[in-house]
Amino acid sequence: MTGDHRAAVRGALLQLRRETGLPIALGGTLAAQGRLKLTEQVGTVTNVLRGFSVEPGVGLGGKVLALGRVIALNDYATALTITHDYDAVVNAEGIRSVVAAPVVVRRKVRAVLYTASRTSTVLGDRVMSSVVDAARTLEQDLVVQDEVDERVRRLHEADRSRRWGAEWESVRQAHAELRLIAQRTPDHDLRAELHGVCDQLTSPPPASSVRLTSRELDVLTWVATGCANAEIARRLCLSPETVKSYLREAMRKLDVHGRGEAVVAARRAGLLP
Repeated sequence: MTGDHRAAVRGALLQLRRETGLPIALGGTLAAQGRLKLTEQVGTVTNVLRGFSVEPGVGLGGKVLALGRVIALNDYATALTITHDYDAVVNAEGIRSVVAAPVVVRRKVRAVLYTASRTSTVLGDRVMSSVVDAARTLEQDLVVQDEVDERVRRLHEADRSRRWGAEWESVRQAHAELRLIAQRTPDHDLRAELHGVCDQLTSPPPASSVRLTSRELDVLTWVATGCANAEIARRLCLSPETVKSYLREAMRKLDVHGRGEAVVAARRAGLLP
């Protein structure tokens, strides 16, 4: 999953189509040399724009890249505020009215979204607002994926070291953080993918009969990093009493009587890294 944001971009385009009512939506992320690569399109009738590369400062998308702001053109063909280097492909798709918005993550433009019509029309406040909303949604998706990419990178680095060395503690910390990100993301597919990454760090013995709920495992994961109940409650948005209840139930299932014993038992059962 790391580095591939096409699914997130396509989700934003579908949101654009749904909320603006305009027939065309295009988008992509920055590629080599800061160029924009249009990898996703919805509602097009040709393939001329698929994989098309946009230079910074050139055309509508290039201007959005350079300025980092939303730009709307009620009639692309007669617009005097952009260069017309890409007229051939734009005209081949029949685009007339178009608005493009930057997707900015940590003060850098990471992607551009377009929505367009094949007729010349005034793009009102509703369309502009919807484009901005879709860009903000994609920004949040990219932030989450960046966090996941960084933690997976750390996992791979630590995995090259000895399992029980000091580096393995960073693996356990990343495991806990990945579970926390999974809990917070509203995207069901991304949540399942994050849990899949977490599962790769553990290997329950075939004969293990211990079954912890997701919440019990969340709590025990943070116990393993040394967090007190109050800190676990803050991280998981639970009350301290609820954390205690989950921990007690986990200890009961593991047949132990202390926090440290619970962590050791969970690791032996392959439930924690």
